[in-house]
Amino acid sequence: MRSIAFVSLLLLMFTSPAVSFQSAPPIRPQRNPSAAPEDPDRQDLEKDMAKKRNQERQAQLRRDTDHLYRLSTELKQYVDKSNENTLSLDVIKKAEEIEKLAHSVKERMKGE
Repeated sequence: MRSIAFVSLLLLMFTSPAVSFQSAPPIRPQRNPSAAPEDPDRQDLEKDMAKKRNQERQAQLRRDTDHLYRLSTELKQYVDKSNENTLSLDVIKKAEEIEKLAHSVKERMKGE
């Protein structure tokens, strides 16, 4: 009887999940990068960088629109100096420059 109890106790010890002598790698939960929250410091840094990019984009938009205004004023002056029989090459070049700059401003306003 004593030997049966001893064998039962040994079996219980070796098969019990609380006392396991096998070394298994620890189970780590799988991280889904899109669902897992990021480090708060990293989030703050990314927000600051995005804010700085937006400020730089806004400053560039202001410079470009100021330049666009000057170009359109010059174009108007060229057109005012010309008549119905004369179209200056400067007028065409100025109009092309305005067109390119206007397209650039439009694309930047969309958010690049």
